Amino acid sequence: MTKKWWQNAVVYQVYPRSYQDSNGDGIGDLAGLTQRLPYIKRLGADVIWLNPIYKSPDKDNGYDISDYQSIQPAYGTMADFDHLLDSAHQQGLKLLMDLVVNHTSDQHDWFQQSRQSKDNPYADYYIWRDPVDGHEPNNWGSYFSGSAWTFEPKRNQYYLHLFAPGQPDLNWENPQVRQEVWNLMRFWLDKGVDGFRMDVINLISKPAGLPDAPQAPGAAYGDSQPIVSDGPKLNDYLREMNDEVLSHYDVMTVGEMPGSTPKDAITYTGLNANELNMVFQFEHVGLSPNPDARLGKWNAVPVKLTELKDSLSRWQTALDGKGWNSLYWNNHDQPRAVSRFGNDTPEFRERSAKMLATTLHMMQGTPYVYEGEELGMTNVHYTQLDQYEDLESLNAYHELVDDQHIVDQPTMLKYLSHISRDNARTPMHWDDSTNAGFTTGQPWFALNPNYPTINAADQLDQDDSVFNYYRRLITLRHSSDLIVLGSYEELDPEDDQVFAYKRHYQGQTLLVMSNFTDQTVTRDYGQAEASERLIGNYADDQGTTLRPYETKVYVFK
Repeated sequence: MTKKWWQNAVVYQVYPRSYQDSNGDGIGDLAGLTQRLPYIKRLGADVIWLNPIYKSPDKDNGYDISDYQSIQPAYGTMADFDHLLDSAHQQGLKLLMDLVVNHTSDQHDWFQQSRQSKDNPYADYYIWRDPVDGHEPNNWGSYFSGSAWTFEPKRNQYYLHLFAPGQPDLNWENPQVRQEVWNLMRFWLDKGVDGFRMDVINLISKPAGLPDAPQAPGAAYGDSQPIVSDGPKLNDYLREMNDEVLSHYDVMTVGEMPGSTPKDAITYTGLNANELNMVFQFEHVGLSPNPDARLGKWNAVPVKLTELKDSLSRWQTALDGKGWNSLYWNNHDQPRAVSRFGNDTPEFRERSAKMLATTLHMMQGTPYVYEGEELGMTNVHYTQLDQYEDLESLNAYHELVDDQHIVDQPTMLKYLSHISRDNARTPMHWDDSTNAGFTTGQPWFALNPNYPTINAADQLDQDDSVFNYYRRLITLRHSSDLIVLGSYEELDPEDDQVFAYKRHYQGQTLLVMSNFTDQTVTRDYGQAEASERLIGNYADDQGTTLRPYETKVYVFK
């Protein structure tokens, strides 16, 4: 198997609004990110995935784009971007842009034209439908609560928005729309960007006839995801994208695909599929949904380890030799990993952060590190609604508490504290000074109050810090084909305390053991016969004993 550069890479995700402010306006920007490139290089990452920086009204923090070829003024100018890209390349770092083309902003010129009439050149750039019996064309609910349809009086029609009303869905059936997308992709690739992370790309092909979606008893709207995910023409569109654009550049692509299965992913990312390099699957971060289907993901129950193991192991096994995995615990849309899958108390935060990192980075696939994860940053644990900023969280609260009275206020606040996207969006912790070194002004969003004890300055020169542990993991991956390419073998799937697995490659075996509890347990996988312990989050090795949140990796040669 010949390795592609992106198979050996580690990606570092930057949420620019919260990373580094350079001009004191309280908002992270491109110049600030450029200043911090040496930090990312020191970590050992190879690629930066940059969340959207395009011009936007910011109804969904940049995922509502009004101009794909302009920079959001709060982030700087195109000259600032060019300098960032050049600086990154000079340091050996590649840059991955966020491609958001399932929808645009309602402020985009295409939509402003489209909404005017049924017979203008942009009339079919979006998905318009006539009212049915005086109401919406079907029962689809938006991912951000409420109906997925909004009425436009000028056309006497509804337009589809799977997300906010300010994010109308593009009509990919229209070949002119696809050409517009190919052109904007070429614009950035010709500048020298190294690929794309494609936002909800498996939603671009809508089912014929737009049928009603499954609707839970008592729910106001149908669940549109099973209807719109992995639509009938998705493979056709991705192959056309590859033929027209991607195949002409040496780039990395990852498609965000909620609802996709391993079988789906192989069709998109197969090593000879000519579509995408890898997908972001949601199975493991979608575990522990609320038993009340009306509430969807909103819950505060910890993920069961056996379910987590089953999910990750299934993807590891299914894609081995057929496709390629992306490996992640968290991102801008998920709560902080150490708070959700580990233990963020002062006693166990560092141990469990290292344990989670080891469990993931020893798997087959391309690891993604979300800003602050490498420091063990935690959920912010808000207790009041007015502390939240995220559109999804606020809409869900108002719909489920105020409008439908399905849950009470304290319960919903507990759910938000556990799983809201805002947990990941608080500003980066650089040091223990005012505003954690993020800005000299008023931060756009309140910092996590624990920044004086969890910050980069405190960890860079501390050998046993979470940051330097991540560095060691990344160094190991860069130097080991066993870690990058080895096949996967799950061990004891019903063990609800320890996640253990092996990797095999050309006569060598890797053994990974991770204790997901605060208890001391004993496990014997023949580690006494190992050639060496590669890494662990305790200084010593007590053989078959696994202390609280202990992780250790052995190699057998």
